[in-house]
Amino acid sequence: MVKLTGTLALLAAMAGAGLSGQQPAATGAAGAGGLPEPMNWTTAQDHQDMLRQLGIKALRPGPSGNENAPNHANYDEAAANPFPRLPEVLTLADGRRVASQEMWWKQRRPEIVEEFEREVVGRIPRTVPQVTWMVTNTVEATVAGRPVTGKQLVGRVDNSSYPLITVEIQATLVTPANARGPVPVMMMFGGRGLPGTPGAAPPAGRAGFAPPPGSDPPATEQLIADGWGYATVNPASIQADNGAGLTRGIIGLVNKGQPRKPDDWGSLRAWAWGASRVLDYLQTDKAVDAKHVGIEGVSRYGKAALVTMAFDTRFAVVLVGSSGEGGAKLHRRNFGEAVENLTGAGEYHWMAGNFIKYGASEAVFGSKNAGDIPVDAHQLIALCAPRLTFISYGVPEKGDARWLDQQGSFMAAVAAGPVFRLLGAKDLGTSDDYNKEKMPPVNVGLLDGQLAWRQHDGGHTDGPNWKYFIPWANKFFKRTGDAAARQ
Repeated sequence: MVKLTGTLALLAAMAGAGLSGQQPAATGAAGAGGLPEPMNWTTAQDHQDMLRQLGIKALRPGPSGNENAPNHANYDEAAANPFPRLPEVLTLADGRRVASQEMWWKQRRPEIVEEFEREVVGRIPRTVPQVTWMVTNTVEATVAGRPVTGKQLVGRVDNSSYPLITVEIQATLVTPANARGPVPVMMMFGGRGLPGTPGAAPPAGRAGFAPPPGSDPPATEQLIADGWGYATVNPASIQADNGAGLTRGIIGLVNKGQPRKPDDWGSLRAWAWGASRVLDYLQTDKAVDAKHVGIEGVSRYGKAALVTMAFDTRFAVVLVGSSGEGGAKLHRRNFGEAVENLTGAGEYHWMAGNFIKYGASEAVFGSKNAGDIPVDAHQLIALCAPRLTFISYGVPEKGDARWLDQQGSFMAAVAAGPVFRLLGAKDLGTSDDYNKEKMPPVNVGLLDGQLAWRQHDGGHTDGPNWKYFIPWANKFFKRTGDAAARQ
């Protein structure tokens, strides 16, 4: 359903899984209209409240990224696979083997989605309010020597149920000005202004940041030069990247400023929800080929990009950059960052509260570890099938640290392969033995299928892989010939 506000706006509702009936532990003081004020907790207080809700008395500390620390992370492959058998991706909960595409879509995929929502990334509540999109500014500019039209977008979330919290999703859309028809668009996580305006460049380390002399052009220029458009979404305008912000942002708005329940969504799922709302707008813009919209992110936003693609099947392609633990890396791997890092106070907000259980050393339920998680990263990748899924990493020597576990992410991609094949797509072209398959050499891409892998020789960025990603996507989108003639 589309609603016009000013020049253009979209009214969209997000349907998700329901909330549990458990009530939060505390409420804030009464504010305007008798509504409780948002809880003003620190991250430590919010984290402790979730431990209380879960009945956890103690957590195992996560390993240190400092290799000189006594509790440094493991980097010995001989000790990296304490749980060598991954959860079955094509076996139903009742033990039956998935033998058809119909069984995947109607039975197995919903089982995997349920377990991820309940235990890992959290549920999007049914009560998430509608978003009204407005174009607040339009500019004519030049990118990569080509004329473009840039639009500043604001998605205002209906806060009539709780006016004490305001959420306005900040996004942009830039498309070739002389295109002959709708163009494919890559949406990128990260704040970025309109071309030719202050703030047009993204933060350092992000795709599209001005590279050193002699390196590849920014992703934005490569996309425009090839006849694509690009969009951006500012995650901070959706949900804060810390535990103290969980009683604000979109999560806090839905919860009326009160703490989360254990299966409530975390920041990764909230950012993904916001990207989906931007896609709602893009589907109304005549400059955009809405069937060929992709999502991209690096590091924590690489995690968010993978989550977005997995849960919203409208996205046609994803570029997952250096995502590590909570992204493409297997939880069950003991290499670099571990589950315990995600359950501690520094990163727990990315996940559902229930995920903290898997870092518990002492609790009412005993203890749990990574081997108890009912799903793993290979199944998150499998939820993207058969759509185009490109897993990207750099090298430790240039700053894409071993902490990210490139090999563990490759193993996850290998283990997702059977689902891509079941759905008529091509996988990496390896065997299915994820415990034996090793990454190809640096700068050797596995790009023949809808599931792709490439480790470049740069650092913590996906910048060096864009010149491979774009033609790879073009091949499957059946875009050929000169960029100008395609549109």
